[in-house]
Amino acid sequence: MLVPMELARIMISEVSDQQVIYLRAVDGERMLPILIGLFEATSIDRRVKKEYPQRPLTHDLLKATVEALGGEIESIIINDLREHTYFAKLIIRQGGNLIEVDSRPSDAVALAVHYEPHLPIYVDSSVLDQVP
Repeated sequence: MLVPMELARIMISEVSDQQVIYLRAVDGERMLPILIGLFEATSIDRRVKKEYPQRPLTHDLLKATVEALGGEIESIIINDLREHTYFAKLIIRQGGNLIEVDSRPSDAVALAVHYEPHLPIYVDSSVLDQVP
């Protein structure tokens, strides 16, 4: 079962390589912390604050590439947790086909916030069940 989530918080530390984003269930009951890199955290933070770069950065480029190829990213799904590593996928519609593309959760969330409104974020309930 997929649980709808939303970005709840971004914690950026200038003295650490590991940043944290928190996803919260739309119903408000469950939280999912995810460690991410500084680049991805900064990209997410800038978009949330509506700060736009003069030239496209990596997540802007990926969004533009998918759209130029006739695709539309519909949602992201964090679908697995193995050996302390989360796995995600982008769900892309191209014509009548749905395409799933493997992604790091940090990149998937960064892409989700590049859309207005933000793309739907889902987490498999089996993943949430593993979070203390």
